[in-house]
Amino acid sequence: MDVMQQHMIDSYRAARLGAPAPPVPGTHDVAVLRGIRDYRRFEAVLAGRLATGRLRAALARLFAPHHPRSHPPACR
Repeated sequence: MDVMQQHMIDSYRAARLGAPAPPVPGTHDVAVLRGIRDYRRFEAVLAGRLATGRLRAALARLFAPHHPRSHPPACR
């Protein structure tokens, strides 16, 4: 069943029972995503990792030009 169809059924049922209508699907999506982000940052701090900028740093390492290390000449 589609999300909107379920919402319509729930709204109809709430109206017949005199209960308040349920929130429209997607109403709290932004708050949920912010909560997930904050929780992941909190866990990163507890684990001793950076809390912010981890994605940007990983992408920078991935796309940075590779410079081979130059080794000093061997002793003779």
